[in-house]
Amino acid sequence: MATSLISIVLYPGFKLLEATGPLSVFNYANARLAAAGKAPGYDVAFAASAPGPVMSDNHISLLATVPLASPDLLNGRVILLGSPDIENAVVENGEIVAWLKNSGLRVRELVALCSGSFFLAEAGLLNGLRATTHWRVSDKLQQRYPAVNVDSNAIFIRQGKIWTSAGVTASIDLALSIVEDDFGREVALDVARELVVYLKRQGGQSQFSALLQSQNEEHSLAAKLRGRVLDSPQESISIHRLAAAFAMSERNFMRTLKKQTGLSPTQFIENVRLELARQYLETSAHGLKQVAFAAGFSSQEHMRRTFKKRIGVSPSDYRQRFSSTGQAGR
Repeated sequence: MATSLISIVLYPGFKLLEATGPLSVFNYANARLAAAGKAPGYDVAFAASAPGPVMSDNHISLLATVPLASPDLLNGRVILLGSPDIENAVVENGEIVAWLKNSGLRVRELVALCSGSFFLAEAGLLNGLRATTHWRVSDKLQQRYPAVNVDSNAIFIRQGKIWTSAGVTASIDLALSIVEDDFGREVALDVARELVVYLKRQGGQSQFSALLQSQNEEHSLAAKLRGRVLDSPQESISIHRLAAAFAMSERNFMRTLKKQTGLSPTQFIENVRLELARQYLETSAHGLKQVAFAAGFSSQEHMRRTFKKRIGVSPSDYRQRFSSTGQAGR
């Protein structure tokens, strides 16, 4: 296929990783194609309201070489980035919204990374569509733009010519999917290997962010429950016993945990056990049966099903990729 033009739109305070992550994916794809004696697949440029350096959220500037008004943008994909303060960013960068309203549907594809979906929503381009964004602002997106069907659990979503992704590193997942669409699974898989990531990440983003959140809030119910599971992962825990242990009614226990994490007790406990199993696989030489028991799974098969459902790979594949011991699965 012909070289595809990709324009990454910059504005003051954009998230740097969302620009450089996909850029790395497309550059590695070009290198893979060149090694096979093929022409580059992607011509990536940074665009902005006016050419020049644009400061990111990390106080590192990238150089925009293409003005937003350039007709070249209409000939390829346009990528919109998120911001740590996306609601103000949408207001302060009205020229991006205006451009989207006037020209957005004429481009080959529109890609909104992380909270960049707010730009598409403000322009009315997500009305009636399913979309995702960073879990932290998904409720705000739904409240501010009720015509959008927000799915806060998806890593990325494609609706026709419009793509949206979850937070930050999900931009790499989306970029890999674009490469797979354009040049096939083998090229995308080679790029994923080069970046040491999985070609397709499975499971909802909220399930993993909930664990991170519970670690940061040491006095929350989620943190206390996580600690209890980690202390005694093999313990068979009922909702009744947990609620009693925390001096709460079952209903209040479930409601509080759901509010803090977005998960039911069963889902949360399973994710903590998954977290523990991942640590064992990364750092120990224990067999898979031992890991399953140590992490609190009822069987090795139960652990395998959980890994496939949540991460998209088997425990042995996970160990092969991430183990620091050099051990293969057994």
